[in-house]
Amino acid sequence: MNLSVLYRGPLASCNYDCPYCPFAKRRDSRAELDADRTALGRFVDWAARNPDDDRLCVLFTPWGEGLSRSWYRDALVRLSHLAHLDRVAIQTNLACRLDWLDAADRRTVALWATYHPGQVRRETFLGRCARLAELGVRFSVGVVGLPEHLTEARALRAALPADVYLWVNAAEGQHYTAAQETEWSAVDPLFGYSVRPHPSAGAPCRAGETVISVRGDGSVRRCHFVDTPLGNLYDGSYRAALRPRPCPNAACDCHIGYVHLKTLPLYDVFAGGVLERVPADPRWGVPAAALR
Repeated sequence: MNLSVLYRGPLASCNYDCPYCPFAKRRDSRAELDADRTALGRFVDWAARNPDDDRLCVLFTPWGEGLSRSWYRDALVRLSHLAHLDRVAIQTNLACRLDWLDAADRRTVALWATYHPGQVRRETFLGRCARLAELGVRFSVGVVGLPEHLTEARALRAALPADVYLWVNAAEGQHYTAAQETEWSAVDPLFGYSVRPHPSAGAPCRAGETVISVRGDGSVRRCHFVDTPLGNLYDGSYRAALRPRPCPNAACDCHIGYVHLKTLPLYDVFAGGVLERVPADPRWGVPAAALR
């Protein structure tokens, strides 16, 4: 079968101090880092063995910044060369060096990059994006839709190549007026999917069927937002629990969750790039006004 795995280990440290993030400038202890490295290595070994003979896609969604740690870079390189793995991607602030990508299979590896105004110069971030484009690495770029980020988001959109999708995540707790939604939608034509929660109670979802969430200890859940375990990855006990099932939550308001709802058309919008958030049609990279 085709199985997408969202992996989140115990890593929770980040080199940025964004005021809207609970993991800003958090430092993991050496013991915590060692535990994260061991857990990630175990997961990569499982993916390499592929005991159930699946076609795999993997997205790393660390609480902290993974690419500042060598074991995440090494994991992406190793996984990218597996014949049974179609895509391996990671959410990142793109603050790391990029020379490690020389060793990766750039047909398979992808980056979901977030620009954090105030943490990095726009020119520096754009330089890293340009390097990814030179290397032929698939990537999307995004920002958190805070009012104070709108000017930077517009400038970033203007500077990026037209075929690079710039997504905007609605800020948690932020109320958007109709005018504000229009402003942000001019940057990201798909912003409407992020700006309001999607009713999901009883709705069919791929999570728990062809998409799973895995924690560092191997415990498997249908997604990051449903805490009921399905079993464990390493003893195979999760396997019998995979089946079509409705969402038990009232609403879903995070892209890595609602993208898998069968009631939304996002698997068509992001066909071939669901995990890295790259739309199938490059026109989505163009501001909405240019599409009219």
